Amino acid sequence: MVSNPVHGLPFLPGTSFKDPTKTAFHRSQTLGYRNGYAVVRRPTVGIGGERLQVNQLSPAELDELANKAPVLTYGQPKQAPPAEFIPAHVAFDKKVLKFDAYFQEDVPISSEEHYRIRQVKIYYYLEDDSISVMEPVVENSGIPQGKLIKRQRIAKNDVGDHYHWKDLNRGIDITMYGKTFRIVDYDHFTQVYLESQGIELNPPEKMALDPYTELRKQPPRKYVTPSDFDQLKQFLTFDKQVLRFYAIWDDTDSMFGECRTYIIHYYLMDDTVEIREVHERNDGRDPFPLLMNRQHMPKVLTENAKNFPQCVLEISDQEVLEWYTAKDFIVGKPLTILGRNFFIYDCDPFTRQFYKEKFGISDLPRIDVSKQEPPPVKQELPPYNGYGLIEDSAQNCFALIPKAPRKDVIKMLMNDNKVLRYLAALESPIPEDKDRRFIFSYFLATDMISIFEPPVRNSGIIGGKYLGRTRVIKPFSEAENPIYYGPSDFFIGAVIDVFGHRFIILDIDEYVLKYMESNAAQYSPEALSSIQNHVRKQEIPAPELENKQAKEEPGKQELEALIYTVQKQLKDYSCKDNIHEAFQAHDKEALGYVDRETFFKICESFNIPIDDSLVKELIRMCSHGEDRIDYYNFVRAFSN
Repeated sequence: MVSNPVHGLPFLPGTSFKDPTKTAFHRSQTLGYRNGYAVVRRPTVGIGGERLQVNQLSPAELDELANKAPVLTYGQPKQAPPAEFIPAHVAFDKKVLKFDAYFQEDVPISSEEHYRIRQVKIYYYLEDDSISVMEPVVENSGIPQGKLIKRQRIAKNDVGDHYHWKDLNRGIDITMYGKTFRIVDYDHFTQVYLESQGIELNPPEKMALDPYTELRKQPPRKYVTPSDFDQLKQFLTFDKQVLRFYAIWDDTDSMFGECRTYIIHYYLMDDTVEIREVHERNDGRDPFPLLMNRQHMPKVLTENAKNFPQCVLEISDQEVLEWYTAKDFIVGKPLTILGRNFFIYDCDPFTRQFYKEKFGISDLPRIDVSKQEPPPVKQELPPYNGYGLIEDSAQNCFALIPKAPRKDVIKMLMNDNKVLRYLAALESPIPEDKDRRFIFSYFLATDMISIFEPPVRNSGIIGGKYLGRTRVIKPFSEAENPIYYGPSDFFIGAVIDVFGHRFIILDIDEYVLKYMESNAAQYSPEALSSIQNHVRKQEIPAPELENKQAKEEPGKQELEALIYTVQKQLKDYSCKDNIHEAFQAHDKEALGYVDRETFFKICESFNIPIDDSLVKELIRMCSHGEDRIDYYNFVRAFSN
């Protein structure tokens, strides 16, 4: 290999010299292996070890290196899979090019303008190459605006070609259906897209303005001489500006009257008033939107206008001294319109801002006109008449067709066929009633009581059912909240008042004992102690019991039962120690007896209810003869 190290000499025989430092003249390796795969490497040095430049290889050599494949060693290479096909309506979905343009329209019949500039938006849809032209709507223009050309593919020439996005650019004219549009600018997305496609973009242009529209934007003429009130100026200044007030009409004083809400509109453009009704759902009224049509409202009429036929003719300025203006509508003040008294309680934000700028009124708070509902009337039940249960009688006051009161079904199922039976005696001053005995049956499922009197031969009293199943109310309980007798009220020595008849429990059956043992928490300590004493007496042998009973004084059991009853009835009255000391002071010999006169004086000093039937019976049982009374047993009845 011969090189030419001298710069500038031609590569000709005699001008080239061999470099003795170069000994290797092979070509560099371009094929390597990495992880078992063949990898093509671009040569970095040439023949002789010279460093190659980046783009030294020719395009033909680069193509040869790229396309060369070891077919003999590795076989025919596989073709690369084709690229995935994406349709245009998917790739360009919702991608639209937007262009700002305008076109000029001649106006031949107007003396104020000769041509008109109309600004439009041109939309190019990339998914199907369709074009639409839209003209923004200008208020009060008088020109049909909106969609000028609906979305379609537009022909470019007579050959059949259509407009493409490559034909659209800034600073060009495009003719569609006889109208020439001048494109002046486009949005950011359109600019980025055209630049990505290699389109050379023209500089933007200014949008042409309509001369007549710019003339209308100039300030109006200023009159040097004073002029009258200009209604046209008021119309143009306050067009579409409406004051909105929220008012109520309270007509509750009249028959079948009610409080109704309305919306009052005051139009600033011509000082007219309109009253609209506010309908609520299911209010039962016909859906008329207006209570009063939009009109001028007279405030003060002339004297001659009192007989004016207002229902036939319209009121003119000759019959009216003063009309309603915006100053008359203030939040928080009443207002009389056509004989109806309206009260304005609120307005909208625009009205508040108008009153603040125009009249300097900045404080217009909302007034709460909602009426509080009266408290619910407490339903009072009539007094109980004594027939049936109170719950059953009360159902006639709740509904026209009374329903049976609810029952505790779970309690009825758990206590089905469970009955507590007691033996009782009638407490009566009649001697014939002392030997009568009654059987109380308490049904746990329904809390009802039945009384049965066993028949006794030759007693003169017909036995049998004394009281059917019913719930018995305790004495001294309120009629609205009655308290019924429960299982805890039945024990030996207890007094049961059944509709004015007093019964004393004398004995119980074995099932009651088992029930009280399993439900001891329901009973009071006095009830449990009475049952324990009863069980102890039954456990004493018969001879010993007879001897013990023989030794006891006659009527001892009745006295103990009566003392317990008085204790329970007068449980709030507790002054045993003081009474006992008073009696001991008069009993010098400590015999336990005092005379009747001293006894009653001490009872009156301590306010003891000696007129009570139970207290009278206790005094009778504690009396010994006509002059002495056993105060020891009497004092026991007043201790808890």
